Amino acid sequence: MILLLQAGYYADTAASRYSAATTGMFFLIIAIGIIGYIVQARLQSVFRKYSKVQFPGGLTGAEVAEKMLRDNNIHNVKVTHVGGHLTDHFNPQTMTVNLSDSVYSSTSVAAAAVAAHECGHAVQHARGYAPLALRSQLVPVVQFASSSAMWVIMLGLVILATTRNELLCWIGVGMIGVSALFSLITLPVEYNASARALEWLQVSRTMGEAQLSQAREALSWAARTYLVAALSAVASVLYYVLMILGGRRD
Repeated sequence: MILLLQAGYYADTAASRYSAATTGMFFLIIAIGIIGYIVQARLQSVFRKYSKVQFPGGLTGAEVAEKMLRDNNIHNVKVTHVGGHLTDHFNPQTMTVNLSDSVYSSTSVAAAAVAAHECGHAVQHARGYAPLALRSQLVPVVQFASSSAMWVIMLGLVILATTRNELLCWIGVGMIGVSALFSLITLPVEYNASARALEWLQVSRTMGEAQLSQAREALSWAARTYLVAALSAVASVLYYVLMILGGRRD
């Protein structure tokens, strides 16, 4: 990877420099994708492992969530059940903590950790945590940008090849950039929610030290999936920037 980027830097023409750098970035994106697959597989493995470890207090995921909300003086958020596996999420629009099949009724350490994490988002919302508010505001923009960006860039590259007009290309890159920004903002939101969850599990004595260590491991692997997603999003932006610059004609 480094050799490809270095080869691009020392090449004779600007086009060849950008071409080599673009190739290097392409392989970097592939490498990040492989890492993402490994991290996701590890998360699934850890979750299955700690889904077999019974929560010492005997509380279900739903009961853990309700207890954490009460302890944080949050009474306007409802704990609900949704289908799927690891589809758990907090919805600030409906003010609900939505727990999946494998969490809602489970009395495992993994279920307790996930439930507490989602309630961490509810606590963020109640306390006016700025990154969460910003991420929520970006959701409709990201939904539009992520579905349209590739078409805009493809059309822009066609126009660039025929007219040398880069405007549409840069608009497409900007749309991908919004998604990358969303991924970056998601990082502190997710890590902070896990920190709030683990702090509550410890302070409230809901978990012992052994179970707390297991919950920390599960949430750490979950957070790494967001880290990989953010790296992939940033790499994608750089890839298209280099592609556009490499498509210029002197």
